Amino acid sequence: MLGVALFSCYWTMLRPLNVQVNGKDVQVRVGTSAAEFIRNNDYFGAKAGRKLSIGGNVISEDGGTRYSVALDGNQKTPQDMEGVNVVDGSSFVVSDGTDVTEGSTEKTVPLAPAVQMESGGAVQFVSQWGRAGKKVVTVGDESGEEVDKEVVDPAQDMVIASRNVKPAGGKYIALTFDDGPSGYTPDILKILKDKGVKATFYNLGSQEANYGKYAKQLVEDGHELASHTNAHQYLPNLDANALRAEISSAADALESAAGVRPQMIRAPYGAFTSTEWGRAGDIISCNVLWNIDTLDWKRPGADAIKAAVLNNAFNGAIVLMHDGGGNRQQDVEALPGIIDGLKAAGYELVTVSELLSHDEQFPKEVVEGTVTMPKDAQLPQV
Repeated sequence: MLGVALFSCYWTMLRPLNVQVNGKDVQVRVGTSAAEFIRNNDYFGAKAGRKLSIGGNVISEDGGTRYSVALDGNQKTPQDMEGVNVVDGSSFVVSDGTDVTEGSTEKTVPLAPAVQMESGGAVQFVSQWGRAGKKVVTVGDESGEEVDKEVVDPAQDMVIASRNVKPAGGKYIALTFDDGPSGYTPDILKILKDKGVKATFYNLGSQEANYGKYAKQLVEDGHELASHTNAHQYLPNLDANALRAEISSAADALESAAGVRPQMIRAPYGAFTSTEWGRAGDIISCNVLWNIDTLDWKRPGADAIKAAVLNNAFNGAIVLMHDGGGNRQQDVEALPGIIDGLKAAGYELVTVSELLSHDEQFPKEVVEGTVTMPKDAQLPQV
């Protein structure tokens, strides 16, 4: 009888059960829970799932479901396995756990405008200010990441116009000089005065310390003072704070030297992209490029500089020359012939602002340098 009892005890509590796991025969003691069976066998090599942020980044490598399992063809969760004992002849398919995404909440936040920028013109200005909209974002409980869900109020983009000047009522052209003031500026001012014409000077703020009196003189003579920024840096390389400082410090220096604070700029190398507009469009009126490049910086000779202007002149053209940044004696020599030739061809030589004033496509505040960003407008986040 004792033997029968022992055998019965063995059969009830200790006998092995035969099951299949991932196609292989495995024995397990009777009464073992399925979850324990899988844990005791190191999850049969299954790799744990990860916990992911709402943006798809990994928060933890093992924060997801520990494993996946199908029992006799039915998909089960690891929690299901805790309450199930292994049954003789069962079939398990144990595989890698699944990734899970962190919890999240939703909130409504401002939607910043973007920048749209036209191309092909010599004068760039804001034709439409950006205004913020609203969007719903999902915020990760652990990561703090924000993912866009939907736009509930579209933003209005900032639009930068790029136009060539098409003056009405006459033949107009603008001579412009970059990189001054310098020791060549007085000679250029004298020629302009003797010839009775006006020009625009894009001065560097850094030059005003030594040559500021010439900035004051050109304003007193009726010429236009504009900014070529402070230190002639390549503006797309600057971050937002440095960009604004480069423009504002130049305006400070020009105002200190000449008593006027210009909004008009000419970016060094003409480089003022949509990013720069998005970062500093509220502190300038326009960025002025050119239609005729004399290539005077190559010092091709006074005759070549003169020919570059006279052979390419047209109504509304903006001519690029220099009164600083190097040896500008050839500009000084070429200037009288340029002025005489343009006058003979029927052109009136005017400042850039005067040129713009003869074309209705340029807003009054751009022409006058009195641009202000509306209170309900917003700069893009670029």
